Amino acid sequence: MICLSCIFEVANAHPFIRSEVILVTNFAHRFGFLRCILVLPIAISVAACSPETTYSDYVSVPTDNVILTTQVPTTSSQSATTSTETTASTPTPTPVDLDFGPPFETNPANTLYLPASADQTRAPSVITQTEYAVTILTEELVSPWAVTTLPDGRFLITEKAGTLRIMTTDGALSAPIGGFPKVDDRAQGGLLDVAPAPDFETSRMLYFTLAEWTDEGSLTAVGRGRLADDEKNIENFAIIWRAIPYFDNSAHFGSRLTFDEQGNLFVTTGERSDLVTRPNAQLLDNGYGKVVHITPDGEPVPDNPFIGQEGALPEIYSYGHRNVQGLVIDPQTGDIWISEMGPRGGDELNLIKAGGNYGWPVISYGIEYSGDPIPGGITVMEGMEQPVYYWDPVLAPSGMTFYSSDTIPEWKGNLFIGGLASLRISRLVMENGRVIAEEWLLEEEGQRFRDVCEGADGAIYAVTDSGRMYRIGV
Repeated sequence: MICLSCIFEVANAHPFIRSEVILVTNFAHRFGFLRCILVLPIAISVAACSPETTYSDYVSVPTDNVILTTQVPTTSSQSATTSTETTASTPTPTPVDLDFGPPFETNPANTLYLPASADQTRAPSVITQTEYAVTILTEELVSPWAVTTLPDGRFLITEKAGTLRIMTTDGALSAPIGGFPKVDDRAQGGLLDVAPAPDFETSRMLYFTLAEWTDEGSLTAVGRGRLADDEKNIENFAIIWRAIPYFDNSAHFGSRLTFDEQGNLFVTTGERSDLVTRPNAQLLDNGYGKVVHITPDGEPVPDNPFIGQEGALPEIYSYGHRNVQGLVIDPQTGDIWISEMGPRGGDELNLIKAGGNYGWPVISYGIEYSGDPIPGGITVMEGMEQPVYYWDPVLAPSGMTFYSSDTIPEWKGNLFIGGLASLRISRLVMENGRVIAEEWLLEEEGQRFRDVCEGADGAIYAVTDSGRMYRIGV
């Protein structure tokens, strides 16, 4: 009898076939183990002799700043069909008739670590069948970090040097809006995320995360202020929570924030990217490498998991995180999801549980940037949560959003994540809390996608480090 662990041992001994083993075991998880074991030798032999296949090519017809796009897999010896031909011959899929292909990722992994479950990495590919347009609305933003919608459909966009912009759906951009304290905008710091208060239409209150600058160093902070009636500045800005202690560097601040249905805030932080601070992610007496749950006034939510535990900050909801730049609540289930930057390899998608320990820096699917293993070199430990999904090589995940519109039915319930070093947006098809397929979008644009959100019109909007704002939709 052939067992999964035996196949993984073969893969470790022969890295050339590693990705094919993961592909086959992914299909085994979904379609039946025995059937996929029978095709494993075929998968390996095909990998050895077939021409290289690329799954990141796009059919693009530029008209000014608009690209009509349907994504089509091609081999190096083939040309993609036109978008008209593709959409005419292929109906829009539904969740029950997705057309799965080999994973988009064909590059070798940074490590020889194998997943704890077969569907944990390199999911089968899918291709969006609905024809959609990609439009660049502006290239005039200055290092944007977050984008979200206002109740009237306009967009709030933070710029990391410490300004806010408002943009209309047709790309009209406001002057920079100030009113913030000094931020540490070196490297990964600055003015970070933004979220309108649930009662924004009457209160005009906005909530932010930022890298606060002080003489003691910097830290991730949450602040709030009122958008003036004339929309020219933020009034009465005040810090309501700090991820103590202060530390003098400019990396791994996180940070995202979002409101739950009760009007409380979930906030993410990083562990500050230093060998001295890294262990703090496992300790409960500080704000490094955490997801916290606070009220709109910055107080711990009363039912937090560490309330009353000696030595623990009561605002902590989960811990053991490295650098969390993506956070979203599933509008259908209420589940809390984060995207987390790993080291060299091992970027993670995590489903957050109250009181959960997510392992960093004890377990990881990545290695140090030097190539050395993370001390211990282990990926699984009792009492520590496994990622639902991970990337190796990295996605470098930042902001993310669930797609809830009916405008593009095949996207409904899917998770869209902006990728930085990977220069793409990843679309994850979710089923019962697992990733069953992945699509790479806008890879040909060569942009670092810092954040994404869903607009009121059912399109996906994305900002990039270079200052662009994209609209992706019909």
